[in-house]
Amino acid sequence: MRTSIRAVAVTAALTTAAAVLAAAPANADRPGAAELRVATYNLSLNRAAEGELEDDLSTGADPQARAVAEVIQRTRPDIVLLNEFDYVEGGVAADLFRANYLETGQGGADPIEYPYAYVAPSNTGVPSGFDLNNDGTVGGGDDAFGFGLFPGQYGMAVLSRYPILEEDVRTFQDFLWKDLPGSLLPTDFYSPEEQAVLRLSSKSHWDVPVRVGGRTVHVLVSHPTPPTFDGPEDRNGRRNHDEIRFWAEYVGPGRATWIYDDEGRRGGLKPGSAFVIMGDQNSDPVDGDSVPGAIQQLLDHPRVVDPLPTSAGAPEAAVLQGGANATHGGDPRYDTADFADTAPGNLRADYVLPSRQLRPVDAGVFWPVRSDPLSRLTGEFPFPTSDHRLVWVDVRVPGGR
Repeated sequence: MRTSIRAVAVTAALTTAAAVLAAAPANADRPGAAELRVATYNLSLNRAAEGELEDDLSTGADPQARAVAEVIQRTRPDIVLLNEFDYVEGGVAADLFRANYLETGQGGADPIEYPYAYVAPSNTGVPSGFDLNNDGTVGGGDDAFGFGLFPGQYGMAVLSRYPILEEDVRTFQDFLWKDLPGSLLPTDFYSPEEQAVLRLSSKSHWDVPVRVGGRTVHVLVSHPTPPTFDGPEDRNGRRNHDEIRFWAEYVGPGRATWIYDDEGRRGGLKPGSAFVIMGDQNSDPVDGDSVPGAIQQLLDHPRVVDPLPTSAGAPEAAVLQGGANATHGGDPRYDTADFADTAPGNLRADYVLPSRQLRPVDAGVFWPVRSDPLSRLTGEFPFPTSDHRLVWVDVRVPGGR
């Protein structure tokens, strides 16, 4: 049975289908510990008009939804973050996706059930009432609190096979950018009136506690804005940097008493808490357009482990596609997104970063080589699923049994 949804304001290369299935986690042999597979997937289940996603998920026959469901069924994460999944009030879209797609075998894969889910509103498409892009008019996606053509476009959802502690969830949708100490907010671009209402998160930041046996794991999810589509003020690049920085501050080691959530509770994550930071961070450590050092705020954090997930398909794609990929300084094994070959090329954009209490034991990116039959699920533009790839990490959870 699925629960109702609360709607509130290490390196492994996957080369074959067998490699994916063989890597599925199982309980660890050590007493008191369990292995947990956590994943992030920007599956591009966003639609151009409000209500369209709900319609597509109602039939069980949408080709893209079937393909992204199969990717999840092939990798079988215990907890998965869905980025670019339009928000529908009451969690209706997440319910339909579970019932009509994930719980029905796709392409020969076994069904998978997620009894627990969490969704909440997104800043995308929510009108700000201000001319945030300074084009002389008020209205449209670029003047919303987060870019979107309607409220909730490009939203998020968390699905879990373990209980979500809904009463302890914290959301930070309304946290103001100006309230981040030392922020990169371009004060010469935004008026004082705009700064007084401009939210930090382009979608939202959620702390979703999940109970794994006797241990609580805080699933920290977000989807920072792409660091482009702006001007010389670099407002999106700066916002991307600071959206990433929010989690770096939230997990400590300081108490960050300046942080407030949407219920007015103050402070960051309790010291000693186990967590995993997940999401499409829209920032590559070497290439692309993000502010230098943006993602390093997490990768170099003393409480965070980078399992460095890889695939065999990404370096193959970089060679075959060429273009901007040929000029990149980063290792293409770590790429998670198949972007335009002119610019910016393929990048590492999607991350699963556990805390040091959660020891990684395996990791990978679902990006099969072209000769693998499962490459039909990733393909080339126009993609059958998404321009992003699912990223998974297996961690050992002390006290998780």
